[in-house]
Amino acid sequence: MAGFDDGRQQGAAVDFSPGAQVPLSAGSGQSAATQALASGAYRDGPVSDLLKANGEASVKPPKLSLFEPNLGEAFSRAVQVRMLGGGRAPLIQSFGTDPQVIADHCLAASRFRKARDARLTAVMGLLGLLFLPGVLLWLGGFQLRRWLAGAQNKRAGAFGVLALAALAAVVLLVAVTLPVGGFLAIYLRVMLVAPVVGWFLAKRICERYAKELRECWMGLLSGGGVGARIPETVPQDPNDADAERLRKALTQLAAEQNSNLVFYAGPKGILGMGTRWGSWQLAEELTPSPDAEEINPFRSWDVIRAIQDQLRMLERGPLHTGGFPKPSIRHWIVAPVSEGAKAVSRPEGQEVEAYQVKDFEIQRICNEQQFGSGNRHYLGVQFVLWDGQLVLTLLISVTVLHHTLRIEVTGHALGPVHPLFTTKPAPKAKQVSKTVKFWETKSVPLPLVDTKEVVRLAARAPLTWFPPVLDFLGGKLTLPEPFGLRHTWADKPWRHRFMADDALRAATPVLRVVHTAALKVLEDNGVATEKFGARSQFLSGAVQAHVPTKADEYNA
Repeated sequence: MAGFDDGRQQGAAVDFSPGAQVPLSAGSGQSAATQALASGAYRDGPVSDLLKANGEASVKPPKLSLFEPNLGEAFSRAVQVRMLGGGRAPLIQSFGTDPQVIADHCLAASRFRKARDARLTAVMGLLGLLFLPGVLLWLGGFQLRRWLAGAQNKRAGAFGVLALAALAAVVLLVAVTLPVGGFLAIYLRVMLVAPVVGWFLAKRICERYAKELRECWMGLLSGGGVGARIPETVPQDPNDADAERLRKALTQLAAEQNSNLVFYAGPKGILGMGTRWGSWQLAEELTPSPDAEEINPFRSWDVIRAIQDQLRMLERGPLHTGGFPKPSIRHWIVAPVSEGAKAVSRPEGQEVEAYQVKDFEIQRICNEQQFGSGNRHYLGVQFVLWDGQLVLTLLISVTVLHHTLRIEVTGHALGPVHPLFTTKPAPKAKQVSKTVKFWETKSVPLPLVDTKEVVRLAARAPLTWFPPVLDFLGGKLTLPEPFGLRHTWADKPWRHRFMADDALRAATPVLRVVHTAALKVLEDNGVATEKFGARSQFLSGAVQAHVPTKADEYNA
């Protein structure tokens, strides 16, 4: 992994823990989404399926389609370079998943393929270099077939079949009627037959590893807790710089995942948390209560702390029912970026340590940075539901402008992983007509790896040791920016009835807890709460009939 670099950039000076830690699965409540995304590293099929899952991703077209990657190869390569590469841009947090586990599986899948490619390279070296003219002739025929039939077309078409048939006829004719004799005649005949022998050996190698990759794919989606085996992250000796760089890159990834800074991108919502589907504001004038001559001085932070203390009691209730799971309650700093921004930057300085904005800076932003440019403070309540397939986040902000106190609660929802990543491997088969009852059909199993796939893998194998060359010849997947594993491949939650119900149900109790805690602080500091109480009652009724809206899109 010489291409990786720990590059001290944008808060990279974190306290790296020793050793390579490879968990078997994601944390509690996040396994389904994590394993679904991790399964992308082991998949076969065309890479164009990823473009259907996210239209902002793109694939660089190959110079020669014989060298193009499949879905799993492109996904693994793109994720490794983007998340672990040297000098990489900052990442968006993947709420509801463990991105380190996904990166581990991408490394493990690449390790599988490297072991396969090493054997294929040996076959190509033994039968390819010695009989290079014959190998080039056969590869040229398969490339011609792909040009005529289309690289991803399962049927070659009439022209493709004719091209291969003509090539086979020429090979047979030349082998039988060679005008030369002696050693040269023997070499020319073997040169034309050796690639076929090499294909047979390569096919057995490819089928073995394809079966193992599919077993990993199935194991992840079946909840088997398949662990990623990446021994290359464990230094073999004190001078193993590559393993140390990779270990630091993985630890840096985990540190960035725990950052408390998120980015708001206009109609795209908060990156990683999803779009804002609801918003409720309580804004009234601060006036002294009849029993107090003046208001005791207090700040926004005092209200936020009181709300935070009460939100910790959300999982408790008067009845013995299921109720809320334990939420994650955390202070967030939200930085604005443009809707079309292709990159984000994380702040540096004394206020930031290991991608975390320090407590004193959070308190300062909460109290002082409420109007005009700059970052904003929110208190977040986050529920990770459906094994990570649904992430609900309710953000609370408190602002004081002149005599007006404003308490705002906004709801954000991140939907399930795209169905592409939740489909299990299916046996390869085709439907054919029965011999006697020709009006009926039957399923005939197909080889796990067909002929053109064996040729593609064998042709790519020697070049896998030179990834930039392979990217140039075969093309590569470009991930959408700003990149985060979870929100890039998320679907809309409102198409799932129960997920939509969970999002709507969470808003009401959270809103009531926020208002109750805020009113208690106001009463303790001599503020008249009649208007606040009336407004709170109105919002409490309105939130019960709320439906999801595009709250980040304003009709000008």
